[in-house]
Amino acid sequence: MFRSSRVALAAAALLGVAASAQAQSSVQTYGLFDVSAGQFQNAGATKVRRLDSGNLSTSYLGFKGTEDLGGGLRANFALETFFLADTGGASRVPGVDVFWARNAWVGLSGDFGALKLGRAGPPLFVSTLIFNAFGDSFGYSPSIRQYYNAPYGTPLIGDSGWNNAITYSTPNVGGVSANLMMQLGEGAATAKGRNVGANVLYFGGPLALTGAWQQVKAQGVLGRGIAAFPGFQKQDAYQFGASYDFGVVKLFGQYGVIKTDAFTDVKVTNAHLSASVPIGNGAVLASYGHSKIDTAGVANDPVSKMLTVGYDHFLSKRTDVYAIYMNDKYTRLSTGNTFAVGIRHKF
Repeated sequence: MFRSSRVALAAAALLGVAASAQAQSSVQTYGLFDVSAGQFQNAGATKVRRLDSGNLSTSYLGFKGTEDLGGGLRANFALETFFLADTGGASRVPGVDVFWARNAWVGLSGDFGALKLGRAGPPLFVSTLIFNAFGDSFGYSPSIRQYYNAPYGTPLIGDSGWNNAITYSTPNVGGVSANLMMQLGEGAATAKGRNVGANVLYFGGPLALTGAWQQVKAQGVLGRGIAAFPGFQKQDAYQFGASYDFGVVKLFGQYGVIKTDAFTDVKVTNAHLSASVPIGNGAVLASYGHSKIDTAGVANDPVSKMLTVGYDHFLSKRTDVYAIYMNDKYTRLSTGNTFAVGIRHKF
């Protein structure tokens, strides 16, 4: 009887240790579906009626985990793939991305902040998506499109995700935090060197501010390639952003400059204003973007003007439906008009 009790106690102790170890480590599966249908038309292009994936938010599937190493130190990872919900393809654009192209990193975090090694989003992209009403919308946000996704030739090199990257994030002190990132060029034929980026973020009640900068010498999968700028040496970009939540409306503003050093220097100036007005279980969204391209020695340089308005209605915390209108103008090209409705589901 005594021996049986000892065995039972030992088993209980082992189970307790196992439960404790399991509690110290966790892995989550998560993701997002975004599908919209309508008439899509970029500036200078014909009208196309289609079903599209990832226009308001890029569709993706992800896995992330954390392990408590003790003393406030944790090991973390994220592994995420884009997918096209309309075709099942694993990419943002058909046939462009590798499978784990959204995030693929491992790192440590603690009182010192967080360190990540692997593919991740650069600080300038993070600041761009936070400080506009349409977030990271590659299809509808003037801010994202004019920095990263204009079909007639976005000027930014480097993409919204950097490979071979080392990222450090500081702790949040009084609402202020910062991120520093370096991407190693690793001698690639499409690299003149390494990429470096940084941002500073402040969140204090209704007010939020950011300043971001990056210097790019290696191109990414999307965006412009360095071959588009003969004699390319480097590209510097900086951006300032602010938002203020008045309750009845949240306003956003961004101003940024992209300078490309090549045989012919190119300077792009971007300015964006947007707003989110809460109504019932949703919000009316509006955003305007103005992007001016100045090429050395060239007169009558082009200007991009985009206006997007829409309504986003939440059916639950995880599911929303939306309607969008976008007007896209570019110098010497015909105007594009997009009308779309869609559904987005997070899990």
